Amino acid sequence: MIDVPQRVGSEPMDRTFAGTLWYWRGPAPWYFVSVPEVDCLDLHEDARFVSYGWGMIPAEIQIGRTCWETSLWPKDGGYIVPVKADVRKREHLEDGDTVTVRMRVATRTGAARGSVPVDDE
Repeated sequence: MIDVPQRVGSEPMDRTFAGTLWYWRGPAPWYFVSVPEVDCLDLHEDARFVSYGWGMIPAEIQIGRTCWETSLWPKDGGYIVPVKADVRKREHLEDGDTVTVRMRVATRTGAARGSVPVDDE
């Protein structure tokens, strides 16, 4: 588990939102889900406390039954969630699919544990 920073006067950031999975066809192609603008406002406030550089924000993400640690990437004044191949395979996701994302902003305490089903025992 990762540590979630305590914001003064408020609860740790834990949000759920729906978004469309999209494919970036750059030199290093990747799939992403954009964080809604309203949540990006709070992320901008938290970034100064949790970013480890380049505006990247450590987070724990859950889509379907798969949960993993990653970093939110800054893009065009907002943030995007990278969705790796292992997650897309486990959750049977394709470009253009609408997904529900649970996002917890956190500080990194060590190596990411990778993609694991939430109910794995």
